Amino acid sequence: MFQKTVEIQNRAGIHCRPSSVIVLAAGPYLSDHEITVIGPRGSVKLASILDLLTMGLQKGESVTLEVAGPKENEIGTKLADLFATEFDFV
Repeated sequence: MFQKTVEIQNRAGIHCRPSSVIVLAAGPYLSDHEITVIGPRGSVKLASILDLLTMGLQKGESVTLEVAGPKENEIGTKLADLFATEFDFV
């Protein structure tokens, strides 16, 4: 199982637009991978934008990603990088 903790860098947190980028990146792998996001207020199985939005992730907070499946390291690294990205939209 891949597991990595990253700090949210986007100045407005993980709102609708960053959530959509992250979920779209995870989308092709959701059928054969289990992706869990663990944050300061709980955890969700990453399956939709709404799942991610309910976490209310803010800049400076840390999340732990857990990915289980055949390409777990590749997917986990890609998603961790997205959570740590400062997007150019607010």
